[in-house]
Amino acid sequence: MKIETLAITSTTLHDEKRAVIPPIYLTTTYERKEDGTFDKDDYIYNRLDNPNRRMLEKSLAVMERGDDAFAFASGLAAAAAVFQTLRAGDHVILPDDAYYGVMVLAEDIFKDFGLQCTRVNQTDLQKVAAAITPQTRLIWVETPSNPLLKIVDIYALAKLAHQTNALCAVDNTWGTPILQNPLALGADIAMHSTTKYFGGHSDLLGGALVIKKNPILSEKLRKIQKIGGAVPSPFDCWLVARGIRTMPLRVKAQTATASKLAKFLATHSAIQTVHYPFLPTHPHHEIAQKQMQGAGAMLSIEVKGGREAAMKLANSLQLFVHATSLGGVESLIEHRKSIEGEFSQTPESLLRVSVGLEHPTDLIADFKRALKKL
Repeated sequence: MKIETLAITSTTLHDEKRAVIPPIYLTTTYERKEDGTFDKDDYIYNRLDNPNRRMLEKSLAVMERGDDAFAFASGLAAAAAVFQTLRAGDHVILPDDAYYGVMVLAEDIFKDFGLQCTRVNQTDLQKVAAAITPQTRLIWVETPSNPLLKIVDIYALAKLAHQTNALCAVDNTWGTPILQNPLALGADIAMHSTTKYFGGHSDLLGGALVIKKNPILSEKLRKIQKIGGAVPSPFDCWLVARGIRTMPLRVKAQTATASKLAKFLATHSAIQTVHYPFLPTHPHHEIAQKQMQGAGAMLSIEVKGGREAAMKLANSLQLFVHATSLGGVESLIEHRKSIEGEFSQTPESLLRVSVGLEHPTDLIADFKRALKKL
């Protein structure tokens, strides 16, 4: 079946009432049998499992072409679960450009538990290979990267990881399973902030991991999920499942608009650089076309005039809301360095753009008006 059909069929939950739209099970606990026991697939307690989470995880596995899936309360909770499968002394190779929260998680929080980390420009495979040590157990990949939209070769990095008995985990939040399938390219783990394109309406918080068949890893992650307790509520699971039903159409429409906006901005004299993987000028254009079915709805621009000009542009736009996050139906713009803090390596002139479902003509016109004020 095609992805649009899978998005619908994988998010059904048939109860005894035969509801077409899945109901929400808000109960905390479930009644036991008369002898005080449960059958294997019975529900016991909401933190351990519930009908909405089980349905969502089945859908996540289907959408990412995986064998097992784990829903979490946020994208960072999902990322943390991966790092929690490692041991003190284990080594992780991180990208040099990635979501700053993951970097803080790995390099600061888990450093205190003995995790060793090395940042590498993963577009250079020789540098990645040189960074591998006998203790390397994970290569963490983010492609397209946040916020510079670097594209790395998932297949090649997964191959390097497996040569040293390490796992390859890919943050596929920006790519989405609509445009990119890391597991099909050799990765072991696909991670998502389901807050973004899976939810699609900026009204929930969630995260997910999808993995290939790996009983040992699956057991570890399930224990971390259930005992650690960083799980989404039944209502949030229901919201993510609702978003999945429209995700293929939303992502494709948003990508088409982002492509038009990127092409316009690339020709404007006030814009120094447009970071968008399917532009021929992008340094990783060929790899992007090889492993992605579209460049996605995210782009970033560097404005001539530095921070002051970037802020003026962001605040002059009328249709783009100056706010954090991405993947919703509304278009957003954000000065990333302001949110990432003083140690951020993001250029002061950079604005990150999340393209929504507004008409492309209106969004381009909005930029034209705002750019005239620079």
